[in-house]
Amino acid sequence: MYGVILAGGTGERFWPLSRREKPKQFLPLFGERSMLQLTIDKLEGLISLNNVFVVTDKAYEDLVAVQLPELSPENIICEPCGRDTAAAVGLAAEHIAHRDPQGVMVVLPADHYVADVKEFRRVLKAGMEVAREGEWVLTIGIRPSRPETGYGYIQQGEQWEERYGTAVFKAVAFHEKPDLNRALKYLESGNYLWNSGMFIWRVDLIRNLITRFLPQLDAGLSQIAASIDSEEEEQVTAAVYQDLPRISVDYGIMEKCDNVLVMPATFGWDDVGSWTALGRYGEVDQQGNVVKARGVFIDTHNCLVYAPNRVVATLGVKDLLIVDDGDSLLICQKDRDQEIKKVVEALRQAGHDEVI
Repeated sequence: MYGVILAGGTGERFWPLSRREKPKQFLPLFGERSMLQLTIDKLEGLISLNNVFVVTDKAYEDLVAVQLPELSPENIICEPCGRDTAAAVGLAAEHIAHRDPQGVMVVLPADHYVADVKEFRRVLKAGMEVAREGEWVLTIGIRPSRPETGYGYIQQGEQWEERYGTAVFKAVAFHEKPDLNRALKYLESGNYLWNSGMFIWRVDLIRNLITRFLPQLDAGLSQIAASIDSEEEEQVTAAVYQDLPRISVDYGIMEKCDNVLVMPATFGWDDVGSWTALGRYGEVDQQGNVVKARGVFIDTHNCLVYAPNRVVATLGVKDLLIVDDGDSLLICQKDRDQEIKKVVEALRQAGHDEVI
């Protein structure tokens, strides 16, 4: 059993707390440990640390090593540049195949929140056994609790089996982020799950699927595989990787497969994709505010205020996101927090690279 943690994102929707030199996955958003550290913690008792790999940008190699000193340097896989999840998964698969061609591979993003870790481990254990025994790619779907428009969805089909009390279903189709009306229909139907971006499969199977559906990626990965553990590995990876196709696992493989299984889960999951995610898990006052700051909040309703090193005063405002990170201040409508990437891009174009 092998764990692969994808930790190469930039987390721009969490600006100004998430910065280029230290993005979201390296921040302690839920307690004292970073999102990356909490993700590793969730695998304890399931997968040996010797079999856990972290795929990250070359720029974050030292940061991963500092936050995970117990992880072998050989288990930090560096991407020379970002090429989306299909390339990251494929690169990890080549490194695992070099050790164990029949290994079972669990892919987890580094920046997701899980409330019930015990239940999470139970679902993962069931999925790993199913993946080991057959020609199946598995994904974990989350039972929706609201008409969420920020997530993709998986259409659940007929039940295929049950393992450790976890029902396993055929996946009928993957659907992109819906508008509110469609999200309401998905919620009412009971047959649609949030796409968590967590996957389980055998290494040889995912490599065969890459060969079948993404031949350009397959050709590049084969060149990299031939160089693993050689003196030329870093040089070959850097030369090949920049020309790999930029495509996600969902688009490139999952949506094309007819052997996908989905396990519905209710372990309290959130992809922590934007600031409102923190609001869902913070302590809410009588006016509906989540406040991580000192100050006074008069006639203030349904706001999220994050300013641990600043005294903040608000008067007569509602539905705002207010984030102060010392050298930068963000104020926006809470329902537009998915658009914070636009702010980061505008700052970049305006020449404010020092705060990005």
